[in-house]
Amino acid sequence: MTDHVNNESAERAAATPPARPENDTILFYERKPAGFWMRFWAYLIDLLAISAVSSILVRPLFALFGWETAETVWYAPYAIVTAFVFYGYFVLMTKFFAQTLGKMVFGLRVVSLKTERLSWSTLLFREWIGRFISATILPLYWIVGFTALKQGVHDFIADTTVVHEDAYRKQQMARKRLEGSRLQESESI
Repeated sequence: MTDHVNNESAERAAATPPARPENDTILFYERKPAGFWMRFWAYLIDLLAISAVSSILVRPLFALFGWETAETVWYAPYAIVTAFVFYGYFVLMTKFFAQTLGKMVFGLRVVSLKTERLSWSTLLFREWIGRFISATILPLYWIVGFTALKQGVHDFIADTTVVHEDAYRKQQMARKRLEGSRLQESESI
């Protein structure tokens, strides 16, 4: 008998929506963006991994064939091969795992702001062209600390950001603003 009474009251509560004022807020959770220092430490771990791969594979290969490994100029064969390893590491690790070894250690992940999955073109712009620009003009990495979604220049280029895998932050949005944005989206379609 108790179940029957509880069912009736539950059905009545579901049938009549609660009265809400027009300007109330909606709470939702989004993944927390990774800040400058977390990304910096992850990048240092990535540099160690790349250095290890270059020292274990590339340098002995050059020594085996008697090729010079002195990096006197940027277009020396050794510099080109190590640059290929550097950019290839970031592109391939991010494509197949959405994170590099350093990001795995700190629980970070690269996500697209526009699509569900990271496309090859997005990754090439982010990890190759964007990273080249950021590495060439070093202070551009510091932008991560000052943007709302903690994006670097390479993230802006590719419409991506780096987030914590298991950390979320609570956001509030006014109901009118949310409904208005849905109205604009449906009108544009």
